[in-house]
Amino acid sequence: MSLTAAVLDQAKQENRAALMIYLPVGYPSVETSIKAAQTAVKAGADIIELGLPYTDPGMDGPVIEAAAQQALSQGVRIRDVFHAVEQVAQTGAPTLVMTYYNPIFKYGVERFAADLAHHKGAGLITADLTPDEAGEWVKAADDHDLDKVFVVAPSSTDERLALAASAGRGFLYAASTMGVTGTRESVGDAARGLVARCREAGAQRVCVGLGVSTADQAAEVAAYADGVIVGSAAVKALGSTTQESEALKAVETLVEELSQGVRSGR
Repeated sequence: MSLTAAVLDQAKQENRAALMIYLPVGYPSVETSIKAAQTAVKAGADIIELGLPYTDPGMDGPVIEAAAQQALSQGVRIRDVFHAVEQVAQTGAPTLVMTYYNPIFKYGVERFAADLAHHKGAGLITADLTPDEAGEWVKAADDHDLDKVFVVAPSSTDERLALAASAGRGFLYAASTMGVTGTRESVGDAARGLVARCREAGAQRVCVGLGVSTADQAAEVAAYADGVIVGSAAVKALGSTTQESEALKAVETLVEELSQGVRSGR
């Protein structure tokens, strides 16, 4: 069993969902993004997702896209992501990289898997890689004991859900709605149904992302999902001020509220 799966199962034993926080590496700087992730763990995040900045993020909304573009303009590269993974993993929280597949392909799939494992990464969330086209990555991940997390959506067929569940490891990432990341007034009714369909398709652990930004929304999703994923709201908090100490405090406050939310959902 993966460390990520173990943390999700431990949260379930505590009758709650796990809280996952996403932050892009390099925003507003590499070291501050590392401190923000470490702060999130101290404030109650169970799992950390570190974003690899990408030039054409089709799944990301304006908040995360702008943060990634700023990171890229400052010269952030894959080596910085590995550095961040190693530093954040020292907290003991499973630390995954969320990315689009092209940078992995160009870097070299086997090389990336080996380097991610070397830097204590837990695995990879691939936003645009379908399991039927992931053979090279699946083999490399298995060879290096890494999680393989695929993303499914309300439009995914039952066959697609079963394929993603069987090919993955760690958890299945259920996008709460069709569209891009971002804070929303409500999470949407489709998420609950999608989680149920994922379970029927064989997924043991299902985590919901896209649109969760408040403690109430976290509690709502925590009532039926194994994990609650928050990205844009955390990035907004980090970018709310140019003063690092104040920005980290904003992240801390948000994560504390979200942590209380996932604990009240059941």
